[in-house]
Order: sequence, then structure tokens, then C-alpha cells
Amino acid sequence: MAEPSLVAAGEEPEERAIEAALRPKNLDDFVGQHRVRKQLSLVLQASRMRGRSADHVLFSGPPGLGKTTLAMIVASEMSAPLRISSGPAIQHAGDLAAILSSLSEGEVLFLDEIHRMSRPAEEMLYMAMEDFRVDIVVGKGAGATAIPLELPPFTLVGATTRAGLLPGPLRDRFGFTGHLEFYSVPELELVLRRSAGLLDLKVNSAGFSEIAGRSRGTPRIANRLLRRVRDWALVHGIDQIDARAASAALDMYEVDKKGLDRLDRAVLEALITKFGGGPVGLSTLAIAVGEETETVETVAEPFLVREGLLGRTPRGRIAMAPAWTHLGYAIPSGVFAQEQLDLFEPAADTEPAGGWVPENQ
Repeated sequence: MAEPSLVAAGEEPEERAIEAALRPKNLDDFVGQHRVRKQLSLVLQASRMRGRSADHVLFSGPPGLGKTTLAMIVASEMSAPLRISSGPAIQHAGDLAAILSSLSEGEVLFLDEIHRMSRPAEEMLYMAMEDFRVDIVVGKGAGATAIPLELPPFTLVGATTRAGLLPGPLRDRFGFTGHLEFYSVPELELVLRRSAGLLDLKVNSAGFSEIAGRSRGTPRIANRLLRRVRDWALVHGIDQIDARAASAALDMYEVDKKGLDRLDRAVLEALITKFGGGPVGLSTLAIAVGEETETVETVAEPFLVREGLLGRTPRGRIAMAPAWTHLGYAIPSGVFAQEQLDLFEPAADTEPAGGWVPENQ
């Protein structure tokens, strides 16, 4: 299998430590997400004025936009300790009961990927969020006994990349829900300026703009690309990073002007050169680029679809007109959306199957 791409790569411990150091510690330092930040600030300020724990908070949105950072900021703004866990780590109700029973008053519990919790744990969480109480079942069968356990008031902060998978009863128990949007290039430049200051890097405005334009609207990717440009500049003895240096560094890492990496371009190349622009099935496309189906669907597709380079239809994946031009290919006639009408319904002059014609025609 091919090496993981830079924009979707897993992080080494050193990388995680650097990324943690770059996280803003309060809402004033947090860049972007103006609507969510303003609403969250009001919720937290009102809670502090009442002298009570903040309402439960749910953050949703694509990876890398700041859900974990905002959870840490909630704890910091409330001057409360933070406990971190994740949905996949809570597979039994007992796992959740152990965490909840050890919370102190006012503590913030952050559950990442909360939609991946087991159903028994979800049902226990309902009562814990609403009544600050859980029932511990001791024994089995007819002799089973439920022992109520009172919990101190706490704040649950949940994060999910797939809000649609959360059960309605769980979603409704959050007092505040914030959906995080992708960042604009000017917002990413502000993120990069702050990070460059913390890393003691000299980057001019054109350099920031070059990196931001290739960051897929995602601060996590922007910071990762900045660190790779830093490495390139260090090796080449460059003191100040400009647009030319940033472009040369990111070209070496195979991140192009639109933010496409090796996998993204391989998917589009295969779609255009091997399948004439599609439509082609996802599994066939994945085999053509030597990747797992899930990798293509979850890593490459979301960005390509959002950029209007790839389309998903009932008949398979298609290369949209901008994909042909971006890769330097001439656009054949009829490529744009592959004649959208033909993808979803037969043309008006198409004969019924089997050549049968109604008697009234």
C-alpha cells in the first residue's frame, strides 16, 4: 500500500506535542468560527455569573477544525479540571460508570467521537446528563438490583464528525450545539501567523497565503504544512519563508495549489485516464489506485466532492469538468456532470425496456 499522504497522515508523539503547544488556551486566541465562538462565550459567561457548571456542549464538524481545542477552552474558561475519553473506548456501561463516578464537582468530561459509544453506555448517559445520577445494576436475572449513584454536577463536552449518527434523545440533552465550518484562506492566514510566532518562524504575507491556500480550509492541516515548510527552510538554510520557498517545499511534499495530495490526484487520474471520466464504482476505483475502498471514500472523496472535482451518482463516481482542467486534460464534450439528466432518469426519447410500447402511443 502507498504511503499515507501528508494532509491525512497520522501524527507521531513529537508532532502531537507540537500541535498541543499551538492550541489556543482561551476563546480570545481562538481564530475563526465567529458564530460558534460568540454563542459559546455567552453560554460560559452566564454559567460563571450563576456560579454553576456550564450546560452540556456538543461540537460537530469535519476533523481538524478545533473541536478538541474548544473542549479544552471550555474547561479553561470555567477554571475546571478536564477529563478526556472517547466513544470507541466506552464499549460497556460499566466503562462509563467508572468514569462518571470518579468526576469531581464542576469537572469537564470530553468525549471525542461520541457517536461511536455503545448503546448501553448511551442509555446510561441520558440519566447522567439530565439528573446527574446513574443506576448501577448488581447481579443478574431475577436477583438483579439497581443501586442509584448520585453524581456531582459536571459538564459533558461531546465531539462528533457525524452528528447524524447521534440518537435524538442524546443530541437533545445537550444545552448548546455548535457546528464548525471550514475556514477561509484569510482565517487560515491568521492561524498560521499565530503558529509561526509560537514556532519563532519568519514568514512573509505571501508565504502565509501560499500555505493557507493549500490547507483544505483546515487549521490542523495548515499547521502541519507550516511545520513541513519550516523543516524544508531549515535544511536549505532559508531564514525567511516567502511564497517561492513555501511553494517549493509543498511541491516536494506533493501538495499542489488546490491542496490536492498524491492520493487525491491518483483518484482523479485513474478516473479520467482509465475510465474516461466515469461513472465507475467505488471499489473498482479503489483497486485502480491501490488503496482500500474505505480510504478512498473517507480520506480523498470528501475534499474532492467539496471542491467540485468529483461527483457521486447512483451509477458511480464521475470526474467533473474542473478535474480535467486541473490535471491538464482537455474536457471532452458532455463531461460536465456526465449529462446529469442521463444519470438519474432515462432521456425523454428512450424506449421502454424490452421494446414494449403502450397501446395509446
